[in-house]
Amino acid sequence: MTLEDDLQTDRVALVRSAMASHPEMVRSHARQRMVSILLSPIWISLSVLALRFHFRFRIAQAESVRAKYREIRALSDAPLLVCANHLTLIDSLLVAWALGSAPYWIRHPDEVPWNTPETTNFGKTFFARAVIYIVKCIPITRGGEREEVGGVLSRVKYLLSAGETALIFPEAGRSRSGRIEEGSAAWGVGRIVGAVPGCRVLCVYLRGRKQATWSDYPATGDVMDVRLDCIEPKSDARGARRSRDIAQQITRRLARMEKDYFDDRE
Repeated sequence: MTLEDDLQTDRVALVRSAMASHPEMVRSHARQRMVSILLSPIWISLSVLALRFHFRFRIAQAESVRAKYREIRALSDAPLLVCANHLTLIDSLLVAWALGSAPYWIRHPDEVPWNTPETTNFGKTFFARAVIYIVKCIPITRGGEREEVGGVLSRVKYLLSAGETALIFPEAGRSRSGRIEEGSAAWGVGRIVGAVPGCRVLCVYLRGRKQATWSDYPATGDVMDVRLDCIEPKSDARGARRSRDIAQQITRRLARMEKDYFDDRE
């Protein structure tokens, strides 16, 4: 038996454990996943149309970025957690659009990454909650009750172990400085990666060319530059130190990608 076989066995055990200990979470996830897939031609098309024609955004070298993402996905069946820098309210949409075109996601709706938006930004009204439910969001309240935050993290661990993909911003919130802040790494991302056997992390650095600091939205008509780098963080530490170590490895890699980005633009 190979190492990958052992890791797959561990992931199956994690899924079975979640099904036994959190059956309502598993059922809730299955319902949301089904609704999202059924409505995917509508919400994916509307999302991309808004990005492309209302905001007039463009992904620089989109085909090569998407080809690299497909290549990374094809290299291994191991779980993949997408971790990106965070500057605007719609970064999750921009990252998904950068990684795949509308026709690609409509053909593969189950591959669209789940994401964890801040409840206070996107869950204020019934309509907003309905929309984020449909578009594969698992809202989380920053600084919320420990049990609530733990439930979100458990669900992300479960869906990754089951072969789905998720997107998380390891800085937890939008960077007020407009740059990666290594010291703001949220330990939650480390807990997830450390708990899912063989989990890979796709670091995504995405930035509009007109983006100076943080904002609600990128400037209309902006061009998005995107860089990808896949890593598999590891740590010999245990408990909270392990989570912190893994989270810091991810933010350090994003910070290095950011430095390279600005060096290349000089």
